[in-house]
This record gives sequence, structure tokens and C-alpha cells, in this order.
Amino acid sequence: MLTVALPKGRIAEETLEIFANIFGDTFAFDDRKLILETEKFKFLLVRNQDVATYVYHQAADIGVVGLDTLEEQGLDVIRLLDLRRGICKVAIGMKKGEKLDLSKPEIKVATKMVNITKRYFADRAIAADVIKLYGSIELAPLVGLADMIVDIVETGTTMKQNGLEVVEDIMESSTYLIANKNSFFEKKSEVLDIYEKIEKVIKSEQR
Repeated sequence: MLTVALPKGRIAEETLEIFANIFGDTFAFDDRKLILETEKFKFLLVRNQDVATYVYHQAADIGVVGLDTLEEQGLDVIRLLDLRRGICKVAIGMKKGEKLDLSKPEIKVATKMVNITKRYFADRAIAADVIKLYGSIELAPLVGLADMIVDIVETGTTMKQNGLEVVEDIMESSTYLIANKNSFFEKKSEVLDIYEKIEKVIKSEQR
């Protein structure tokens, strides 16, 4: 049996639809329950930020999580497959009309994604004061807390509604199927079997 960590919300629903497509059965969590057991799988419903942690510590054999979260956390897990779902970008946003000036002596950046942000500016040899926020990121440039933000952008609507605009993309993100390294060897046939079945579904969608 494989234990699968899924992030709560749309991604979990879409992943369970893939499993239903593959196995011709219904996969759905009962109301408020966090564990779903079937003949071949045990699904765990966790916060998106915790998926890779469950997989890394082998509380789950495989999981589904956004590439941005993987890059931010840097946990040593196997990235098996890009599921081409939850496609978005990590981008820099500034007040409308302002331009990105990387020659300033210091830049203040507000973000939830501290590690991605620090790497981006360090790679360009730019001194950036990175301020970690947990929500309402768009507010930071409007009240003078930061010159810019680094945030997840799907349509850009939230930024526009708050008087900001995307000035530069840092990376594209989508959801990935990941595996614990030990599980990959201990349950290799099971992991590769589900990997191959899911890959077929993804490829058929792209035709």
C-alpha cells in the first residue's frame, strides 16, 4: 500500500480525479476526515506547505505539491513528474507605474517565499532586505513597508485590484508528483506503476 500526501483544496480534488480516471473508482474524503483508505492507497489530507515534509520524513511515500513550495523548502525528495496543474508564476510586483531598479543600494522585498527571494537577488549580487510576511503581501508597498513584493501570481487580478503590477517573473510553478527516497527503493514497483499510469493521463491531456 502506498501512502499519498495531498494538499487540501483544488489540487487534492484534481489528483483524486486522476486516480478515479486510472482505477475507475470513486476517491473522495468523508466530511472533515483527513485520511482516506482504499485497497491500494492511504491518502492523507494536509496543508500544502506540509506535503513535502510528510514525504521527506516517510510519513507518506509519495505526494503532490507545488514546485514553488519545493523550491522554497529545499527538502531532499524525488521529483517524479510535472502534473501540469495549478500552473502559476512566482513574480515581483510593484506599485503601478514604478520600474524595477536593481541598481539601488538596498531594496526592501516583502514575501512569504523568503528562500526563493533571497536566492533570486543573491544570484544577481543585489543587496535585498527580505521581509517575511504571512498574508496580505500586496499591502507592503502601499504603506511603505517594502519597495516590492514576491508572490504567487495566477491571473494578476489580486495585484491589479491593489494597485500593483507584475514587473518581472522569477519562476513558473505547477504541481509535482514527489516521492520519498527510501520509499522509491523499498516500494519501487508500486511507485513506478502509479507514476507510469499518471504520466499516461497527463500525456493524453496534452494531445
